[in-house]
Amino acid sequence: MLEIDRLSFAYARGASSKAAAADNGSTLLLDQLSLSVAPGELLAVLGPNGIGKSTLIKLIAGLLPCKQGRICIDTTDLSSLSRRERAQRIAYLPQMTEIAPVTVFEAVLLGRLPHLGLQPSERDLAMVDTIIRELGLAPLSGRRVGRLSGGELQKVVIARALVQEPRLLLLDEPVNHLDLRNQIAVLHSIQALTRAHALIALVVLHDLNLALRFADRFLLLGPRAAVTTGRMDVLASEAVGAAYGIKVIRGEVGGQPVMVPVISAAS
Repeated sequence: MLEIDRLSFAYARGASSKAAAADNGSTLLLDQLSLSVAPGELLAVLGPNGIGKSTLIKLIAGLLPCKQGRICIDTTDLSSLSRRERAQRIAYLPQMTEIAPVTVFEAVLLGRLPHLGLQPSERDLAMVDTIIRELGLAPLSGRRVGRLSGGELQKVVIARALVQEPRLLLLDEPVNHLDLRNQIAVLHSIQALTRAHALIALVVLHDLNLALRFADRFLLLGPRAAVTTGRMDVLASEAVGAAYGIKVIRGEVGGQPVMVPVISAAS
């Protein structure tokens, strides 16, 4: 279980945050945020640009200092862990990921670094092979990553994260640069693997309709550190409209919930 208890965070004056730059001063992004996410659940982290979505992911990953509040996995406070111990529990995928010019198999094997001894064991190699097959990458195993499509490359990055054997999977806009077909394919893989491996997954998304389709629970961040968490009822039209500053209508198409912005005609 991931437990976040009364987490607060503000960028100080002069910080490189877009939100801090906007008001040239201290900007409170998270205010007493508390939530829990169970194994097998995918939580979509939603909200407008500069609201604190990536900041939250970085706080959990340990890339930003957690000065107010606690973040625990299975009752273990993450601040008490070494970098290696944290890497054995958490896999973090930033918005942009650089991969060395190696084969797909070698790129995925790099995810075993937190567990490796002097050389890869039979178990390490077998795990890489299993994850590659689960993500449908077996035919590409010997191909150089520079020859992959965007969707294939994103699957490699996810495979590399999964072979870490994480308890917690953090993904910051994992489908932002993919076409519609690959967005659906990648999120479907993340959803299926989260359930199959009993992972705890937090995924930052901009597309509300993809979130509605694939997430089990939602965290909606709004202006002035407003927070709403829960299941489908979190994404009521009024709450989403208040968070994004635009009128939206939630409906249903083909049995699937959808969120449609209402665009007023130019005067």
